[in-house]
Amino acid sequence: MRSIDKVAWLRIEGGRVLAARSRGRDTFYLPGGKREPGESDVDTLVREVAEELSVTVVRGTASLVGTFEAPAHGRDADVVVRMTCYTADYEGTLAPSNEVEELRWLGHADASLVSPASRLVLDHLHAESLIG
Repeated sequence: MRSIDKVAWLRIEGGRVLAARSRGRDTFYLPGGKREPGESDVDTLVREVAEELSVTVVRGTASLVGTFEAPAHGRDADVVVRMTCYTADYEGTLAPSNEVEELRWLGHADASLVSPASRLVLDHLHAESLIG
């Protein structure tokens, strides 16, 4: 079994969580990405969110929500995503970068729009009454 190690940002507002869709794709994902060698979770979160959403994650506000593992979307059956999720405040104005085509606020009812790992996160956030 092969694993993809990702860190994701959970920005929850008004009972919805922020998701992004890359150019040319039809599936939404939680903002974040793969760790570079030597990066901590928070380093990865700050770098990836800045690259994707043009905002700065406030380092001291990052709070671990949990780690979720599921089959990797669009990959071979033996590939899983291990996604460590954090909430955190941010500075700036949310805007899609050149790799992101669309931002959308999702509720639990939108689970069909996201990858399997993100579905697990939506289920968790719904169970905790953080999203509708």
